[in-house]
Amino acid sequence: MYELTDVTRVYKQKKRTVTALKDVTLTIPDGQMVAIQGPTGGGKSTLLQMLGALDRPSSGAIALDGKQLTKLGDAKLGAVRGSDIGIVFQGFNLIPTLTAQENVETALVPQRVPAAERARRARAALESVGLGERTDHLPGELSGGQQQRVAIARALVKEPRVLLADEPTGNLDEETRDEIMELLEGLWRDRGLTLIIVTHDSAVARRAQRRLHIKQGHVRDVA
Repeated sequence: MYELTDVTRVYKQKKRTVTALKDVTLTIPDGQMVAIQGPTGGGKSTLLQMLGALDRPSSGAIALDGKQLTKLGDAKLGAVRGSDIGIVFQGFNLIPTLTAQENVETALVPQRVPAAERARRARAALESVGLGERTDHLPGELSGGQQQRVAIARALVKEPRVLLADEPTGNLDEETRDEIMELLEGLWRDRGLTLIIVTHDSAVARRAQRRLHIKQGHVRDVA
């Protein structure tokens, strides 16, 4: 699935240079569930952005299913994000004036999916996360756990092969955290997804098949 070779990402911040990733070589097989942990500022978000085709490395190569992402132009890279990769953000990133269904439909607009088909697929995605009866609710009318389910449905509606989750339980209480993790694990098993989760929560990380730790831009497997 993913192959990263000597990936380095350097940022310029005013008068100093920050190396967020340094010579990262990593393989993530198709269908694996991976948790990424590490201290704040260690490079977790940067690594997730690389895997999500949201950013490019300063040097090195990233391949997804043999396709060299680092060699693609912006349009083709956007097409990969639009079809192959679903991303769940910690802050939900829902549009407050749109219903749950309309929020999920936004993921299909760039693909120019017809309106009727968008609506059908959005409803099906919401049903798959247990929100079939909340399709017409605004985000402000939903609990934190329900909003995260909408965000997951929005990522899934594209029918991606990869699901990336950035602190998906970070804003939730312990009971809701466990419910969301059970949902993600069920989707991973049932759909054969490659699931990659960035988390500070060791209870979440222990549920993964594989744990990676990143510190000062260096990535290692946790035994």
